[in-house]
Amino acid sequence: MAEFFNPYTAPKGPIKMSGGEEYLPAAKPGAVVQKGEFVFAAIGLDHGHINAMVKELCNVGGVCKWVYDPDNAKVERFLKGNPETKAARSEAEIYDDKTVKMVAGACITSQRADLGLRVLSAGKDYFTDKAPLTSLEQLAAVKAKVKETGLKYMCYFGERIHSESANFAGYLVQSGAIGRVIQVLGLGPHYLLEETRPAWFFDREYFGGILCDIGSHQIEQFLFFSGNEDGKVARSNIANFAHPKYPTFEDYGDAMTIGENGAVHYFRVDWFNPPQAVNIQGGGQIILGTKGFIDRRRIFDPATGKSRGELFMANDKGETGFEIAGKVGFPFFGELVLDVLNRTEKAMTQEHLFKAAELAVTAQDQAVKIADCTKGN
Repeated sequence: MAEFFNPYTAPKGPIKMSGGEEYLPAAKPGAVVQKGEFVFAAIGLDHGHINAMVKELCNVGGVCKWVYDPDNAKVERFLKGNPETKAARSEAEIYDDKTVKMVAGACITSQRADLGLRVLSAGKDYFTDKAPLTSLEQLAAVKAKVKETGLKYMCYFGERIHSESANFAGYLVQSGAIGRVIQVLGLGPHYLLEETRPAWFFDREYFGGILCDIGSHQIEQFLFFSGNEDGKVARSNIANFAHPKYPTFEDYGDAMTIGENGAVHYFRVDWFNPPQAVNIQGGGQIILGTKGFIDRRRIFDPATGKSRGELFMANDKGETGFEIAGKVGFPFFGELVLDVLNRTEKAMTQEHLFKAAELAVTAQDQAVKIADCTKGN
C-alpha cells in the first residue's frame, strides 16, 4: 500500500455569508501521493481538454510517463508542456508497461468508447474526456467490459469537477444549506471559434450531437446536485440555426429531465457565445431548494468587469456572494487517484457516470429538430 500525503495541505479560513453564517468545506486539496506512486499515460490528443486532465492529475502527485497519438505533431506539442513524458511508439507500448495504472484520453468523441475498451482489456483504468461515449450500443459494451474486468471507466466532466464554484455549490447542497433540491436550471453557451476547430467537430457522426456532447455536462450536474441515481428525459430539441456549411452540425439544444426523486431539470446548450464576450457569458446555473437557492454565475459582473464571486446564495440565514477563487480547488482529481489505488468510489461512482451518459445519449436520440438552416428553415 502506498504511503500517502495528507490530501488537504492548503488550510484556509471559513467562507461567510453576509448574515454571519459560516461554511467551511474541506481545505483545498494538495498532493495525495508521492512522486512515482501513481503512474499514468495519455492516449488520444484530439481535444485540448487532455492538457487540463493531465495537469490536474500531476498536480495531485501523478506522473504522466507516456503519451501516444498517431499524429506526431500533436505529440510534439504535448511534450513541450510535459517534458518528463516520453512518446510511445504505439498504444501497445503503453499497455505493456505494468507501472501504468490509468490511461487518460481525449480522442475524437465517437472513438472514446473503443479506446476505453482497449484500455480496460489491457488491465488499466480509463479516464476519458466528455462525452464519454456517443451511443447506447457503446454504453452496453462499456458496461459489459467494466463488469468483466472490475476496472474504472471515468470521465472528465470539467464544468463540475474542474470548477471551484461548482465544487463549492456541491458542498453547500450536501450541507443542507438550501434544503432539498427540487429544480436545476442550466444555461451552457460555448464559444465556437470556428477557425480553431477540426473538421470532425462539425460532423454528427464524430461529435455525437450537441446534447450528447456538451449537454452531458448539464445532465451530470443535475444528477449530482439533485442526488439522483436515475431519471428520464421528458423532451429534447436540437437545431442548426446558423451554420449552413455543416449539414449535420447542431448549434443549439435543450432538454428537460426528471429525476427519480421528482427533481426537475431544464438546460440549454449552444455555440452562440460571441468571442467578444470576455467579461460576461450568457450562462450559469440556478439550483432551487426547499429552503433557498444557489445562483452560479459564469464569469463576471458586466457593469464592472469584476465579481464578488462566481456563486451567490439566499436561504433562511441570509443572502450573499461568496469569494471562493483559490479556496476550494478541485478535489476530484486526488480522489480519483486514490480510488484507482484503493479501489474505492469517492470521486465518482461508475453508475453515476453510466446514468449521465445514458440520459445524454437518450436526449440526443429523442430530440426533435426544430430548425435546420441547411434546408431553409
